[in-house]
Amino acid sequence: MKKLMIILGGGGHTAQLLKLVNMLGNNYSYEYVVEQNDKLSPKKIKIRGKILRFKKTRNIKEFIGFSLAKQFVACVPAMRMMKKSEADTIITCGPNFSIPLIVSGKMCNKKIIFIETWSRIYRKSLSGRFAYKIADKFFVQWPEMKKLYPKAIYAGRFA
Repeated sequence: MKKLMIILGGGGHTAQLLKLVNMLGNNYSYEYVVEQNDKLSPKKIKIRGKILRFKKTRNIKEFIGFSLAKQFVACVPAMRMMKKSEADTIITCGPNFSIPLIVSGKMCNKKIIFIETWSRIYRKSLSGRFAYKIADKFFVQWPEMKKLYPKAIYAGRFA
């Protein structure tokens, strides 16, 4: 059975990916990664799987340069997590802490599937800009985003 790592990010990120997981059903084995202090996302998971915790790497109003340094430092615990993980593929829609996880996952030869969040219609997300360069599959949920990510696959919304 294929094993998937699903990176949940609270709020909309969690809602989107749990819709996808529910569509995929029990055909896969799941590992869920949630932010260290996120108490809500694990309660919303319907299809069982191992829940892993990862430290948040950026506050929304934080200076981007400082955030990138924190992302780099976070690659060390992310690499530890990837080496222990049995997942073949990582799926995320871009919470900020997903960046060190997808970098580490790529270094551990895991497939990366990135879905640009449904809240992005006209502008790229920070995570999306980064993931577009390394993801094995990159999906957008709005046709307007194909102009910004020409190699992306337009998949429509999960709603």
